[in-house]
Amino acid sequence: MKRDKIFYWIATSFVALSGLMAGIMYFGSPYIVKEFKNLGFPNYFRIELGIANILGSFAIILPMVSGRIKEWAYIGFAITFISATTAHSAVEGMPQAISPLVSLLVLVISYVYFNKLKKYNTITGD
Repeated sequence: MKRDKIFYWIATSFVALSGLMAGIMYFGSPYIVKEFKNLGFPNYFRIELGIANILGSFAIILPMVSGRIKEWAYIGFAITFISATTAHSAVEGMPQAISPLVSLLVLVISYVYFNKLKKYNTITGD
């Protein structure tokens, strides 16, 4: 069980930190603004994703958040990573799609260990 908790917290911390950093960068980075325009997305979508990433990061990392909300955060991140992979590979080629694919893999690891630990009721108050 201790090994499971370590894997869970490493993967979850990575996802939460990358989501938080991306969310913050979506608001102020000129590179991100240019990248969204290059991918053909409207500017308001960048703002929506920034807010969602920040909220999702807090949802999956904070222990007092219910398991149901964590599940929705995982779903939101999965949709975001799959969509980013698709958009980058379609517009810029597969090398640009590697990063969201790696993030999706880490998200899956976090989710698997989340459910493993949830079964023992060691990570949520549900």
